[in-house]
Amino acid sequence: MKLGLALPHYDTSLAGQPVSWEGVSRIARTAERVGFDSLWVSDHFFLDWSKYGGPDTVQGTFECWTLTSALAAITDRVRVGSMVACNDFRPPALVAKMVASLDELSGGRVDLGLGAGWYEPEYRAAGIEFHNARTRIARLEEAVEIIGRLLDGEELVFKGDHYTIDGAIVRPLGPRSPRPPIWVGGKGDRTLGAIARKADGWNFSWMGPFSTYEERAAAADKACEEADRDPRTLRRSVGVYMLAGTSEADVRRRFERLVERTPPGILRSGGGATGVSWDEFKQDRVAGTVDEVVDRLSRLAELGVEEVVAGLGAIPFQLADEEDVELFGSEIAPALRELNGGTS
Repeated sequence: MKLGLALPHYDTSLAGQPVSWEGVSRIARTAERVGFDSLWVSDHFFLDWSKYGGPDTVQGTFECWTLTSALAAITDRVRVGSMVACNDFRPPALVAKMVASLDELSGGRVDLGLGAGWYEPEYRAAGIEFHNARTRIARLEEAVEIIGRLLDGEELVFKGDHYTIDGAIVRPLGPRSPRPPIWVGGKGDRTLGAIARKADGWNFSWMGPFSTYEERAAAADKACEEADRDPRTLRRSVGVYMLAGTSEADVRRRFERLVERTPPGILRSGGGATGVSWDEFKQDRVAGTVDEVVDRLSRLAELGVEEVVAGLGAIPFQLADEEDVELFGSEIAPALRELNGGTS
């Protein structure tokens, strides 16, 4: 099983400091050096932490595909990808061209993750129409088909309910055969249906209790069967909030540091007191000693998950300290490669 890293790329998400290219690039190089298989960034014009119990202060960030391209330029081995790009921000034919170009320039190291979008404030601020969920998912399904067919080399004529394509082509196609995979993120039944019909892989982020993932994995299997698709052909990845230490005392030390560097309202009250205990933190996250973390992740391998993307914080794409990246790359990544039959 592979190990990816959700790179910190928002204000406050790297040790509580404002986002910077110096910080993001340093973490990316460290992750590649210590053994991570992939690097992932999300796609927002800006964000806030109110959804997670934190403040509604606007968090700045880099544009997803600009950042992904820069990451590909400063790395040599790791795959780079979006988790996930918002479908409504870019026309699908343009996305296909971007993916093929970056895959060629990076030597075949790009994965495309797509999602239907959910954060209405950024739509409104950018003048992009925010459709209802049913429409956003229908648009996503059409886009996945368009992008896949273009990356397969087709000169595409397409007439759908939401997109019309008249002779689009993508040249050059990039070095990989088959083409770069298209992952779609989501959890609901309607999204799982679209994934089963059109996508190469399914990303489930972020995981809480294992029972929730197990239930949704069963729903994904059912969606595949309804689409006349073998569920085993659907690739699976999971974003997981994780924290590990070399001992019980070490992981508690790292937890205390994470609490201190997480925006107020998420792990602690605005007054600074700890609001979430260590025992409570562990309930819905993969946290503990290295052996305990690997043991828990092995359950995902048994369910057919080929890659876990580590969120080394309490909110998406957060990192309390670079020390955590070092530990996961050197201690946990090698152990995970022994899972799923030792494939990586």
